Amino acid sequence: MVVRREKKSRKMHGYRNRGWGSIGQHRKSGSRGGRGAAGMHKHKWSWVMKYFKDWFGKKGFVPRGESVKVRAINISDLNEIVKKMIQSNTAVTENGKIVVDLSKMGINKLLGSGSIEFPVKVLVSSYSKKAKEKVEKIGGVIQKI
Repeated sequence: MVVRREKKSRKMHGYRNRGWGSIGQHRKSGSRGGRGAAGMHKHKWSWVMKYFKDWFGKKGFVPRGESVKVRAINISDLNEIVKKMIQSNTAVTENGKIVVDLSKMGINKLLGSGSIEFPVKVLVSSYSKKAKEKVEKIGGVIQKI
């Protein structure tokens, strides 16, 4: 479509500042009231109310999942627990395996570092692959709660 009038920049050729007043009046960020979002709570408030009423304030919330603190022990620590149980005669056996309920001790994960000497039946909510391999290698069982 044909534009029927010339742009201001073409029109004002020959005039020193082309309709923008004295030198520097059309320059830098002072001509727009500051850089970026400067003045949104001050001199640009009427602009905010007209065009972006929701510019300020929080909206909604992010639901966060329930956080479970991981309390873990290694196989080597489990071995020490079993030794203490045997020494204090509190070890309960089931099918030739010593039963250790880690959940009663406040532990919710078994990790695979170290070694174990006794076949055990471990009751725990989670465990690593390596821990399972080591317990089963000695003839024990890990049971998920």
